[in-house]
Amino acid sequence: MRVQTDGTGGLRHLISLDGLTREMLMAILDRAESYRRFPGQPAYEGRELAGVTLANLFFEPSTRTRASFDLASRRLGAHVINLDLQSSSRAKGETMLDTIYTLEAMNTDIFVIRDSEPGLPEFLMDHAAPHVSVISAGEAHVSHPTQGLLDVLTIRSHRRRFAGLKVAIVGDIRHSRVARSTARALKTLGTTDLRLVAPQPLLPEEDEFAGALRFTRVEDGITGADVIMMLRIQKERMAQAALLDDQAYFREYGLDARRVKLASPDVLVMHPGPMNRGVEIASDVADGPHSVIREQVNNGVAVRMAVLACIAATLTRHRKPL
Repeated sequence: MRVQTDGTGGLRHLISLDGLTREMLMAILDRAESYRRFPGQPAYEGRELAGVTLANLFFEPSTRTRASFDLASRRLGAHVINLDLQSSSRAKGETMLDTIYTLEAMNTDIFVIRDSEPGLPEFLMDHAAPHVSVISAGEAHVSHPTQGLLDVLTIRSHRRRFAGLKVAIVGDIRHSRVARSTARALKTLGTTDLRLVAPQPLLPEEDEFAGALRFTRVEDGITGADVIMMLRIQKERMAQAALLDDQAYFREYGLDARRVKLASPDVLVMHPGPMNRGVEIASDVADGPHSVIREQVNNGVAVRMAVLACIAATLTRHRKPL
């Protein structure tokens, strides 16, 4: 993984949370808290990205991440370009690198990229112009750094600590970029009791998630947990997806009110979305008193604003004078 900071320690790119220090993560979370606005409050309006052009390049489906990056950049004053596969020349065979070069020629400064190809964000970071920054909005099954940040922001806003927390991640961990980034953030911030809960075929490889406990029985994995993060089954990344039975999965691994009672009395129930109600989570739990799922969505805008503001400050230091 290439260094994502400049020579002074400023954030230049964000394609992974690997290598970022606890201090840097906490600084981003602190900044995100200053941007956070709750439903019904006036949205933040700033000029941190004034004069910056940002391109959202989403070549996989997205609702929450795409909308929040669009809102975050506009609320900070950026010029925004939105492209997906159908509206870009990639549908005609153009390479991603040529797409980047084309938009660079239009004075684009920041590229926010979601793609199903592993390694693409780092490849573009290596080949983009020196004044350009790259942010991953989700890389295959590998990483989703801003989701990891918004997850730990949500936890911090309720617990104010990470050391000593018991966190269970339940579901399709093998194919989850969210699980990888959130686990990385939690480890950097001091969480040592991380539990991975899934059927054996959906657990990650043995060399991943070092130090995490593994469970194939959901009741064992969530007992006493302070946080339960549910994940959907990512059938689009599986060769044998058609063989999975949704009802059987819910019986064995779905989070319902009965299972929530096994966790801490004030457990936080999380889900990165999109949710499949009645498959990995019951509706009365998703909408219940322990759920912070909508709060995660709200925090996503604030976190992406914070990341963009940090990167914009670094870009300003490196910009050529007129």
